[in-house]
Amino acid sequence: MSGKKEGGRADIYARITERIVADLEKGVRPWVQPWSSGNTNGRITRPLRHNGEPYTGMNVLLLWSEGLARGFTSPIWMTFRQSIELGAHVRKGETGSTVIYASRFTKTETDEHGGEVERDIPFLKTYSVFNVEQINGLPEHFYHRPTPILDPVARIEHADRFFANTGSVIRHGGSRAFFSPSTGHIQMPIFESFRDAASYVAVLAHEHIHWTASRVGRDLSRYAKDRSERAREELLAEIGSALVCADLGIVPELEPRPDHAAYVASWIKVLSSDRRAIFSAAAHAQRAVAYLHSLQPQAESEQEAA
Repeated sequence: MSGKKEGGRADIYARITERIVADLEKGVRPWVQPWSSGNTNGRITRPLRHNGEPYTGMNVLLLWSEGLARGFTSPIWMTFRQSIELGAHVRKGETGSTVIYASRFTKTETDEHGGEVERDIPFLKTYSVFNVEQINGLPEHFYHRPTPILDPVARIEHADRFFANTGSVIRHGGSRAFFSPSTGHIQMPIFESFRDAASYVAVLAHEHIHWTASRVGRDLSRYAKDRSERAREELLAEIGSALVCADLGIVPELEPRPDHAAYVASWIKVLSSDRRAIFSAAAHAQRAVAYLHSLQPQAESEQEAA
């Protein structure tokens, strides 16, 4: 890879990491922000592409943060070209929001013995998208407000089924929430000790992200010994919890847990020293959430039908 391409990727990592660190230093956790915005009166969702497909990983954090900072209540985003193809136009003076595209390509090279070898080369690029609230002339369905929330009790029952389908062992009691790698169980305070049902779901989702570790290839052996490893694991569990809550339509806790102040400080330290840490955390969180979804009966039915 040329120095120019490598430098471009490094600049992308640096710019986005600096933005996340700046948010954390102001006391803002970007992955929690959408829940305190005005659209909590409607359905909580991940950011969506113009075709309704949800964004994943790092792009979820980027667009949630952009949406809040710029006051957008719609979750739908599209490129300038996509708006044109739909017969619409981005309003003059509007600026786009950055999303990333990461992939890899195969390059054939000649080795020292004259033979051909194939090498996978990763690449990362950015492009701009616009929220539908920045675009005029789109078909009417793009401007509809979010669907009103379902009955709160039904939503919590749905969440209970989601976690039950994972097959995890959940025990209740005590004043701490944690996942025990040695016993494989999740420990939760009793339900009544939480401020509300949504807060309970958010914490349970956080612990389930830890629970996925050995199942998706993450190593927790250094969690108790290495502060940096602990910070990275807690960061991805925070992000994963936000993704699960979005997928379940649950509004998670707005008030930080008692240990969050220490974690935020450790996250700032990790992100400041490693510009790729937030990208790695988002990718691991996405992988963990996808695993939890794969354990749901609907996922099994879709696989059988494929």
